[in-house]
Amino acid sequence: MNKKQLISLVKELIKQPKESEWVEFKLNYHSAEEIGERISALANSACLLNLPYG
Repeated sequence: MNKKQLISLVKELIKQPKESEWVEFKLNYHSAEEIGERISALANSACLLNLPYG
């Protein structure tokens, strides 16, 4: 994924009306370990729902 595609993906994700199994809105005041755990959980949820990204 190139930079332009990544920016487009982020813009699409923030258009979501609310959090879901595969989208969470967070501020960056968590530990690196906690961020990694959340990314893993969202990616797994997206996979279970047959979505390309979480």
